[in-house]
Amino acid sequence: MKVALICIALLLVSGCDQVTRHKALSTLFDGVPKLPPVDQICADYAVESKAMPAAGMVASGGDDAPKGSSHEPYGEKDCGGCHETGASNALLLPPDQLCFKCHVGFIEGPNVHGPVAVHDCLACHLPHQSQYLSLLKKSRSDICSICHKEERLAAALHQRVDEKELLCVDCHGAHFGKNQYFLK
Repeated sequence: MKVALICIALLLVSGCDQVTRHKALSTLFDGVPKLPPVDQICADYAVESKAMPAAGMVASGGDDAPKGSSHEPYGEKDCGGCHETGASNALLLPPDQLCFKCHVGFIEGPNVHGPVAVHDCLACHLPHQSQYLSLLKKSRSDICSICHKEERLAAALHQRVDEKELLCVDCHGAHFGKNQYFLK
């Protein structure tokens, strides 16, 4: 019976994100290897998310894309700022360098959010248009849950978030901050 429960738990955990899986495995077993540094987890996630887009994401598209927000150069048909103007339409720089070509001096705090630290703007943002503000892939109320599936460490502080209709960004900086939790 005990072996069956462990097998069921492992089967359920195998579909979880890396952090949740590690918490479950380290609770059940001794000697579970430590997680890699946060920067490495974010870099791995960036590679995985590019290989397989998350379900429910709004695709960036042509003229029929929703008009919630539009990247200014895209809206002005200034494709040459990011793309080669020839037939290839290739990016001028690798994606992890391209955004910082214009968004210079963007990081203003000693603590930097994982995707920003590895210059993976496309983890949260679409490059051309989005049905959401700030070119987000999901709404401001759902965007953080793309990566953050773990139980909140300060659960008592987050009990009334839904009741008060607060968003993560009401208290936390999305890109950087002065402390490790990016509190404003």
